[in-house]
Amino acid sequence: MATQPPLERPPTQNQLATALPGPAVYVTAHAENGTAVIQSRRPVAWATYDEGEMQMAIAWTTDTFPANLSDDKDIVSHDARMAKGTGATGLVVRGGTVLRYVDFAPGYACMMHRTVSVDYGIVLEGTVVSELDSGETVTLGRGDSMVQRATMHAWRNPSKTEWARMVFCLQHCETPRNKDGQALQEDLGRGTPGIPASGNDTEVAGDK
Repeated sequence: MATQPPLERPPTQNQLATALPGPAVYVTAHAENGTAVIQSRRPVAWATYDEGEMQMAIAWTTDTFPANLSDDKDIVSHDARMAKGTGATGLVVRGGTVLRYVDFAPGYACMMHRTVSVDYGIVLEGTVVSELDSGETVTLGRGDSMVQRATMHAWRNPSKTEWARMVFCLQHCETPRNKDGQALQEDLGRGTPGIPASGNDTEVAGDK
């Protein structure tokens, strides 16, 4: 059986982790006869944070859940959001979803933070340590996933030489409460310049 040659995936726009493949997002649609087609191939464009120690690339967003695909409304909405620049979108989209790549430099640890969302985080390359505010840690290898449920957490790349990559799907959730009834709002800790607040926890102002 003949083997397929490896895909040529050179680094994409602004990518610092040059040893890792450059991802592309393939978006499907329907042709006039109703068959499925590839609507577009979109190489991801990276934004750099924390003095080059972390990069993020938004692969896709939706503004509603369930998403409205009729007349390609979701594509129009996503493209309009991206036209505003990466700094216009927080970690979570209120009422919608975000698919995002994140690259961590060797030895880098991101801020301890919480988002009002359910996050599916999957390790694509390298090893990543998840650190919770309780002090508990979990080491994830390639293919492992973690479901973050509006908890305080941070991510750390333990390698001293290799970049690590994760992909996240974040879905806005109802504002959760702890056992004392206190609303758990978004908490970006020390913050990261260039990443705005998501603004998806504003309903807590009227909570009783």
